[in-house]
Amino acid sequence: MKALITGISGFVGSYLAEYLLDSGEWEVAGTVYGPYDNIADQCDRLELYPAELSRLDVVTFILERAQPDAIFHLAAQPLVSASRRDPWGTIETNVRMQLNILEGVARVNPVCRVLAVGSSEQYGLVMERDLPISEDTPFRPLSPYAVSKVGQDLLALQYYLTHGLHVVRVRPFNHIGPRQRLGFVAPDFASQIAAIERGLREPVMEVGNLEAERDFSDVRDVVRAYATLITSGTAGQVYNIGSGESHAVQEILDILLSMSQVSVAVRQDPARMRPSEVPRIVCDCTRIREEIGWQTTISFKDSLRDVLDYWRDEIRKDA
Repeated sequence: MKALITGISGFVGSYLAEYLLDSGEWEVAGTVYGPYDNIADQCDRLELYPAELSRLDVVTFILERAQPDAIFHLAAQPLVSASRRDPWGTIETNVRMQLNILEGVARVNPVCRVLAVGSSEQYGLVMERDLPISEDTPFRPLSPYAVSKVGQDLLALQYYLTHGLHVVRVRPFNHIGPRQRLGFVAPDFASQIAAIERGLREPVMEVGNLEAERDFSDVRDVVRAYATLITSGTAGQVYNIGSGESHAVQEILDILLSMSQVSVAVRQDPARMRPSEVPRIVCDCTRIREEIGWQTTISFKDSLRDVLDYWRDEIRKDA
């Protein structure tokens, strides 16, 4: 089979490409927009299309050339913080790209399978009584990014219902791992520790809210779920992807500091605080476990160790 991964050079896309190629069962093409660093060592095995997906004619051209059997649509503006600074830019970018992928498939190859990637941010304001969060939990989005993901999700459902496309929707909860960009909690903490260890900044870490609890999975487990769902997931269905456990941001900090080679002080930075913060989030991943047998395999602590080691290497290269 042949896969097309939009956003293949990103954090998740690069791991998905590696996973599919290593399986020996897939040819892999992808769209890129920006740096190629994450896939630099894979380029000779990939069919790449530098493209910005906001134009339908560009998307249909790529689909006609690549002729994929399956599309993993990962390209997006992924930062909640950026969506607060530019609400319409985030909504326009994410919804338009999703629409173009679906319309392109409907026009060019209606039997192509599509994985539409949403986010746990869609659920938004959840109370303790709502936990764990199932796929039936109502949406109460708290950011423009979350609204954009609701739009992507519902567009995917609409194209399944009205065009009969084989679309599988996913709502991944927080995922972590090496190569994740700054702006997310684990790389933000790990990069600061790595810089302190190299003597590149004072031994003080800037942090936001440490009390929030989130459901974290390793990106390498997440892409395994994506690959299994594209072949075994039920068309039109939606699946939460998570560990079923919550970890406080304080726990992330404590684990990373315990791995640090130097003593580090901690200082709270008001600029890192979100205007709306849900205290605790836990994923109900019963559906994906029962239907396809997927569950996480990489421990939380091992993921964080890999993140810190990655940033140590990155800081060493730049020093």
